[in-house]
Amino acid sequence: MRLLLTLTGLLVLNAVSGCSGIFYFPQKTHVQTPDRSGLDYEDVFLKSADNVRIHGWWLNARIPVRGTVYFLHGNAENISTHFYNVAWLTEHGYRVFLIDYRGFGKSQGEARLPGALQDVSTGFQFVLDRNTEPGKPVYLLGQSLGASMAIYFAANDPQAKQNLSAVISDAAFTRYSEITRYAAGQSWLTWPLQYPISWSVIRGYDPVDYIAEISPVPLLLIHSKDDPIIPYTFSQELRQAALSPKTFLSTSGPHTATFNNRENRQFLLEFLAETAK
Repeated sequence: MRLLLTLTGLLVLNAVSGCSGIFYFPQKTHVQTPDRSGLDYEDVFLKSADNVRIHGWWLNARIPVRGTVYFLHGNAENISTHFYNVAWLTEHGYRVFLIDYRGFGKSQGEARLPGALQDVSTGFQFVLDRNTEPGKPVYLLGQSLGASMAIYFAANDPQAKQNLSAVISDAAFTRYSEITRYAAGQSWLTWPLQYPISWSVIRGYDPVDYIAEISPVPLLLIHSKDDPIIPYTFSQELRQAALSPKTFLSTSGPHTATFNNRENRQFLLEFLAETAK
């Protein structure tokens, strides 16, 4: 996941009004499939509301089911390079569903907002339809750009607010304009354009403006103090804007490498157990 490099490399070419394509850097080819890691999985193909075919993987739990985790990956590559971040949950009784937003992997279309949010909604409806066991909780977990979209989706989708047991946000940013400005400021090529370009990006989907609306669904915010891609200070702004019940986990290490750490995995498992409903 290289959000910073992606943005700095594309900002000049995408400095147009309302642009959102600069936030997505899709890869069409899958580098691996879950069965190569011994996971029991299914290919899933769905149709979005605007008739775009969306692809995902359903990972079955390895022990009796405790719940389902709907995972939203970051801005680059596709699910084949992100599924390791959540595949470990299957060992603890959680089914995991991952989608590729339009333009990624085997999903059709062009990657950009608001279409990607339609894909998130399409995938969530599939999770609800598939989650037929009474009383089994459903969780939404996003990383980086996926975390930022998860916040907006959980705050605005009526079914999400009604059916989610908790939302987990790992390394989200506050505003699309702010992460654009930050990324542009890291390169001599785009530094002079950081403000003009940030003014041109899409508006109306900024997580910090909506995060309070997730309440009363429990929220777990995670961010690494070492994150070189999305500044740790963004998480503090989100934390302040969020309403209770909310939990914050400060970690260390690279961007979205949270669950390489056993202690972080255990923290998440305990949070899932505490918020099950």
